[in-house]
Amino acid sequence: MTQDFDQIYLTCYQVVYRYALSLTGNPSDAEDVAQQTFFQALKKIHQFRGDCAIESWLCGIAKNYWLSLKRKQKYRSDACVPEPASGSLEEMLLDREMSDRLFKLLHQLEEPYREVIWLRVFGERSFGEIAGLFGKTESWARVTYHRARCRLQERMKSE
Repeated sequence: MTQDFDQIYLTCYQVVYRYALSLTGNPSDAEDVAQQTFFQALKKIHQFRGDCAIESWLCGIAKNYWLSLKRKQKYRSDACVPEPASGSLEEMLLDREMSDRLFKLLHQLEEPYREVIWLRVFGERSFGEIAGLFGKTESWARVTYHRARCRLQERMKSE
């Protein structure tokens, strides 16, 4: 069993870490969330039913852990990841100045827009997987992603 979980850890750590980074905005905090996620997952691996991808299940654990931290700290963050008005997000992220600007805008958007953009762009998740994480329909995930991109594009233009 531990060999199987070791393989899950090796395969999924980067996905969980990137997702945690999207939630926390801080590499150190993201590492803590990712580590705690795998600790909790190891204790509850027997509860994994297999009705979604293991990465989706792990990201759900990460999200719940992060939300519990926020509740404990009485901290609320409004944020989202920006989609550029022109060019691909990946191209804009290569430009340091543009990257800083995009991340700043990201943390100004409200939930669930930020999280949906992070999952789609950085987590490389399908709309079906995103919908599964939120307990919503795939159409909801598509519409939310579209609205988030529109909001980010408007903010890019207004800056």
